[in-house]
Amino acid sequence: MISSSSHRPRTVAQWPPTGSSPGRHTIGGRSGARPLRVLLTTDWWEPIVNGVVASVTTLRRELIAMGLDVRVLTLSPGLRTRSEHGVYRIGSVSASMLYDHARIGMPGGRRVLREIMRWRPDIVHSQCEFSTHVWARRIARTLGVPLVHTYHTIYEDYTHYYSPSRTVGRKVVSTFSRRLLSGTDAVIAPTQKVADLLHGYGVLEPVHVVPTGLDLQRFRPALTPAERQDAAELRRGLGLTDEHRVLISVSRLAKEKNLDEVLEWVAASDRADTVLVLVGDGPYREELAAHAEALGITDRVIFTGVVEPAEVQRWYRIGDVFVSASLSETQGLTFIEALASGLPLLCRRDPSLESVVLDGRTGWQVDDAAGFSRRLDTLLDEPELHEQMAAAGVTHAATAFGAGDFGSSVLEVYQQTMWSREALQSLSDMPTSLDAYEPSRALEEVVA
Repeated sequence: MISSSSHRPRTVAQWPPTGSSPGRHTIGGRSGARPLRVLLTTDWWEPIVNGVVASVTTLRRELIAMGLDVRVLTLSPGLRTRSEHGVYRIGSVSASMLYDHARIGMPGGRRVLREIMRWRPDIVHSQCEFSTHVWARRIARTLGVPLVHTYHTIYEDYTHYYSPSRTVGRKVVSTFSRRLLSGTDAVIAPTQKVADLLHGYGVLEPVHVVPTGLDLQRFRPALTPAERQDAAELRRGLGLTDEHRVLISVSRLAKEKNLDEVLEWVAASDRADTVLVLVGDGPYREELAAHAEALGITDRVIFTGVVEPAEVQRWYRIGDVFVSASLSETQGLTFIEALASGLPLLCRRDPSLESVVLDGRTGWQVDDAAGFSRRLDTLLDEPELHEQMAAAGVTHAATAFGAGDFGSSVLEVYQQTMWSREALQSLSDMPTSLDAYEPSRALEEVVA
């Protein structure tokens, strides 16, 4: 079953459906409700910067704003288990040899588990497939509450980390995903592409398409004199002049991001006025620097290195166009951040971006270097069109990817999942004898 919960006005369905505020939950069928308690579990958390962290922190903030009681279970950056400000951290060890900054949770953490059990969440929402997902399943099963999982990562695009064969890797991913999701009550997919992928894997659980929302108070064009001055100073700090046209890419520098192709596009476009600024860092940086040198464009490529999460929005504001050739995105939050910041998009064609890159309105999807060069010339040589696209991107981001809609849509998934579980429980509690109740009365009790 695949349903869509995206692009709707911010009117939050209530739980229970009438007579209570959106974040209230009736306990044991009684009135006098308390806030719905949600446990979010994730292997990734601040200060790490990636799409999962951005999605989970945004969701947490929006659910709290709607009155829910939200806590997070994640991994500690060391062996110490601790809890602070509604965030539980389980001791962990480094797994960087498998993936940069990855960690594996330790089997301890009984104190944290006892705290969570005493708090007693009404629903558990898992955001990662490994260490904390094991805990999420255990907690949900022990308490008899629903388990929802968001499938953030297209693992097929990461087969180079663990398998020399993409075909074998895809089969492993398919089996792994199907088995993992079979223990959930519902699945959230950021895009229809991911939902279709899960369907192809044979996933039978309900799949809801809910695009991740964005904090539009933070990601926006430079509006004040101070913001415009800050952008100008950032440009000067990179050695850029007013004549330079800046192509921005915000990304972890990893092989699956396909930045090699972006470098090849920039080289093929052969525009001396363009400079590619790669914002971020990662294990593939040396390879990219070597490739830029081989292409003869070292003087037109700038690596910023690590950028603090709170500073990312500043870097979008120095750009003229956002570029990417990644095919590993489940939704592409950086693409949406760029739109909201007033940057037209010029990206490799990918189904994940169909709702983000509106061809001819917010940018273009391209298939090759020739298409990139043609569209780039159009954007940079027609200032009125560039301005129109920039404005359209800001509007589209606000209309389709607001954080409020994201929180409301996820809450609706929670409600549907809880209703389904309660209905099934009611059916299982019905007497097996047909004589025990009149059929009409039994039906009324299930529906009531």
